[in-house]
Formats: sequence, structure tokens, C-alpha cells
Amino acid sequence: MRILIADDHDLVRDTISEYLVKEGATEVKSASSLDEALTICEEDKAFDLLVLDYNMPGMEGLSGLSKAIENNQGTPVAILSGNAPHSVAQEAIDRGAIGFLPKTMTAQSLVHAVRFMMAGETFFPVSHFADQKKDNPVSKQLSKREVEVLNGLCKGQSNKEIASELGLQEVTIKLHVRTLCRKLDAKNRTHAAMIAKEAGLY
Repeated sequence: MRILIADDHDLVRDTISEYLVKEGATEVKSASSLDEALTICEEDKAFDLLVLDYNMPGMEGLSGLSKAIENNQGTPVAILSGNAPHSVAQEAIDRGAIGFLPKTMTAQSLVHAVRFMMAGETFFPVSHFADQKKDNPVSKQLSKREVEVLNGLCKGQSNKEIASELGLQEVTIKLHVRTLCRKLDAKNRTHAAMIAKEAGLY
């Protein structure tokens, strides 16, 4: 198991490397920027996994992810982040990342996630974002059901589709949408979805 960890914080790199070596990684190399990581990969194409910090120099959001995937054909690439919202994590997966690793993960969870990805499976920490949503100032204003309805709005679903998914009457969804708009000070359902996305809720 050969892994390259790219992060501009020495402590993060060293800590993750130590976890992985302790758990059986044969070699863990490190880099402090995207350019350095790509140079190392160019010289050594035998890595089993490349882990990139979302906020390090050279990444420019997820453009760096696309660049890494393009330059390292066949090598799985994962994104590491301490504060990226659900929408960024989902976009990373949509762009071809094999996983998204929150920096808040425990050592054991991180090792399990790496093994999962090494087996060819996509890792997405659903529980992490569930907790993130609970703490989000926007979601704190809303009931659990209203958050579920808001999720449907963010996905562009109609009232009928949301009602079907949640097992409710369409009229009930209309009432929830009206309440959502009032609580979020939104002009309409589209505006409510925009507010949620800008707040990093979805």
C-alpha cells in the first residue's frame, strides 16, 4: 500500500502518515502543494492512492482535483478537508474523487476509509455531514421535517416528488415550503434553496 499525502500543514501530513504506516502502509510520501504532489507522481507512478488537501496551494478549489485525476490516470484520488461543506464533497465525488476525508475523523476511521478506497469503493462520510447540518445556523431554525423538505428543494424536486419521497400529502409539503420561506426570509422556493446552499447546508 503506497500512498501520497499532499497538505500544506506539516502536522497534518505527519500525523496521517504515522497512522497509515502504523496500520500497514508500506510507504507514505508527502507533499505540501499540488504542484509538488504532481511532480512526485510524475517521477513515481506506483502510488495506490493520492490524498489532496482541498485548501492547499495550487488546488484552486476542485480544479486541482480534476488536474490530478487527468495527470494520474488510473490512480485513485481523494480529497481531504477540515471545513468544506456537503456541496463541495458531493462535487468532488461527481468529478471523480474516490473519497472525501474530513480532518475531524479519528485515526481508526481514517484507516478504515483508506482501506475502503483501496478496495475500489467510494468513501463519503454521511454521518459527518449529518452532524454538520445539525450545527448549521440555518438548520437550527428548522424542524427535522423542514430540513428534509429543504433538501428536496435543493435537489430541484417538485412538491409532488418531495411528498412521494417523504410519504406525505402534497398539500403538507406546500405548507412546509411556505413555513420554510418565512423562517429563511426567502421570496420563493428557489430563493430558499439558494440560501441553504450559500449557508453550506447542501
